[in-house]
Amino acid sequence: MGPEKLALKLDEDGIDTIHVGQFDHSGVFRERRLPRDSFLAWAREPRFANVIALWDSADALFGAGPYLTEDVSVDTASLRRYPFEPRAAAIIMELSGPSKALMPRAVLRAQVERAAALGLEVRAAFEFEFLVLEETADSLRATRFAELRSFAPDNKCWSGQTAANHGDFVAGLEATLRATDIALFSVGGELGPGCFEATLGAVEPLKAADDAAFFRLATRAHARRHRKTASFMPYLGAGYPGIGGHIHLSLWDKASGRNLFADPAATTNAAARAFIGGMTRTVPDAFALCAHTVNAYRRFAPGSWAPKSVSWAEFTFTTAVRSVPSAEASARLEFRLPGTDCNPYLALALMLGSGLDGIEDKLEPPPASPDNGPDDIPEGALRLPRNLGDASERLAASAHAKRLFGTRFVEHFAKICAVEDASLARAVSAQEVERYLEG
Repeated sequence: MGPEKLALKLDEDGIDTIHVGQFDHSGVFRERRLPRDSFLAWAREPRFANVIALWDSADALFGAGPYLTEDVSVDTASLRRYPFEPRAAAIIMELSGPSKALMPRAVLRAQVERAAALGLEVRAAFEFEFLVLEETADSLRATRFAELRSFAPDNKCWSGQTAANHGDFVAGLEATLRATDIALFSVGGELGPGCFEATLGAVEPLKAADDAAFFRLATRAHARRHRKTASFMPYLGAGYPGIGGHIHLSLWDKASGRNLFADPAATTNAAARAFIGGMTRTVPDAFALCAHTVNAYRRFAPGSWAPKSVSWAEFTFTTAVRSVPSAEASARLEFRLPGTDCNPYLALALMLGSGLDGIEDKLEPPPASPDNGPDDIPEGALRLPRNLGDASERLAASAHAKRLFGTRFVEHFAKICAVEDASLARAVSAQEVERYLEG
């Protein structure tokens, strides 16, 4: 869609305001809000600040300059409704100058193009658990983020009572998500106080990651507009469940339109096994791409539901890769390691890139381990990093990650993770003081 067609599209849809931006490494939408005519004028020679590639989750610069504006490209196909003000839309731009190789959407795009060159189409969908708190931005700061109050504290997993008690909030959230043009399969209650889950619909991979990123933006906005807070921290502490951002993926042959993971015997076929084999080889050392925060590793503490290695089995929830075999088009693989705070572009790029390696190299995965618990490490499997510092070091040293995602990006993102890890290295929790102060 060229500039003229885009202008016509905006007129047809009655759009007066454009939020044009991109999601950074932390998943924050960095935008400019422009009236229609200002947007079209800016889009003739679009530029944006490159600092979004060079700062951490607290907006603190860590990368070397120069700090300036760089060329950007506007992905007109990404245009979607923006329901938080009248007659508004959102559209994604991407840095296209020197910093292009550092940005998450470009990393995913490269793997999508690789799949296309192999004659493959990719369909993907994210599934997010999230927690809703009975807190506002002001109340959180008044208590210094302590003694959090849960929305629906009496919630039980898949409870019909919760659905009935809070139908207005949940139905309103669904309406908001659909009004943001997010492909949505379902939304409902999950395990624990204030815990809900949304399953997004399977679409092409760039839109799947865009939907996932806008899903968190829209969910947070809906909660705040109802004087609540939606949390996507993987682990909020005692009394709360660990929460994940699972990815479902299938590969399709472009020539025949056939799902390559579908099998007449409804079992995990050779293509799916090779894909899992590629993930088994690369994910342990490139794990930071789907777990880039200090908190992400709290979810992997001993005794949690989160697997500690890249294990797999059919239909099993305690493995890192859950195969869902079928003779029909629904055959897919589910990547259950990412936390709900994952960067969707990088987590999906990790799954897709490593899986394509497995298909190209005809790799065989380790034996399925349906009987293992999440703390069990199958024989021959590599243990995942124990913390973000470990993950950043393993990523920086990973030859497979550098080959797949580019040395410049891998070294840059490893540094982001190291900076993030160092930011909390001297932080001491109240529980730690209680345990050791008087000992």
